[in-house]
Amino acid sequence: MAHIIVVGNEKGGAGKSTVSMHVATALARMGHKTSVLDLDLRQRTFGRYVDNRNSFLASAELDLPSPEMHELPEIEASSLQPGENIYDHRLSAAVAELEPTSDFILIDCPGSHTRLSQVAHSLADTLITPLNDSFIDFDLLARTDAMGDKITGPSVYSEMVWNARQLRAQAGLAPIDWIVVRNRMGAQRMVNKDKMERAIANLSKRIGFRIAPGFNERVIFRELFPRGLTLLDLKDIGVKQLNISNVAARQELRDLMKALDLPGVDINF
Repeated sequence: MAHIIVVGNEKGGAGKSTVSMHVATALARMGHKTSVLDLDLRQRTFGRYVDNRNSFLASAELDLPSPEMHELPEIEASSLQPGENIYDHRLSAAVAELEPTSDFILIDCPGSHTRLSQVAHSLADTLITPLNDSFIDFDLLARTDAMGDKITGPSVYSEMVWNARQLRAQAGLAPIDWIVVRNRMGAQRMVNKDKMERAIANLSKRIGFRIAPGFNERVIFRELFPRGLTLLDLKDIGVKQLNISNVAARQELRDLMKALDLPGVDINF
C-alpha cells in the first residue's frame, strides 16, 4: 500500500506547490516510486511545475528522477447512485489505481475549501500544512485574542482536519500524522516571530500536530519553477558551486524531510 501525503491548507500563497514539488522530487531521487495529483483543477500550479520539469528535461536531454503526475479519471455521471458525489469517485479511482504500484502518492490541494480537498484530507497518512510565519495565516488554524497571546478557538481548517480524523477513525484507519510547516520565517529574532512560535507550540498541543521547519523566502524558488527544477537538481544541470543561499535552502529541505519522518525513507542528500 502506498503512503499518502496530502499538502493542504485553505489559504493561497503559503508555498504548498513549492513544498509539494521538493518533497515529491526528493522522494523520487531517493529511489521511491512517487505518484502525484494536483487537485487545483483550475490553476494547476503543481501540475505546471511537473509539466515544466518534463519539458525541460526532454529539451536538455537529461534523465533525472522525477515524480509522475497523474490526472483524475473521468467518471460517467450516469454510473453514480443518488446522492453520490462525482469528485469523491474521481479521487478514489485515481488513488485506487496508483496505490498498488506507488511507494508514495502526494496530493497537492487548492488554497480554498473544495469537495476534492475535503476528501483528500480523509485519505492522508501524512498531512503537511505549510504556513507563512504570520498571524494572518495562523488565523487559518485558530483564532487568537487581540494581543495574539491567547487562543480563543479553532478555525475552519482545523475543524476540517478534525472531521477528516473522525472519518478515518470510523473506517478503522491509522490516525493522520499532521505536520505544520513554518514557511518564510525571518532570519532575525523579532517580537512577531517569538509570538508565532509560542502560539503554534501552544496550539500543537491542543489540536494535535507536529511542527517542522520550512523554507525561508528565497529568489531561487521562483527561478526554478519555469524549468520545473528543485534544489536537488542544480548540480545535475551544470551548477558547479552552490552559493550560500542555495546551500542553506538545500539544508532546509533536508531538515524538512527529516522532520516528516516518512516510512522507509533514508535521507541521503
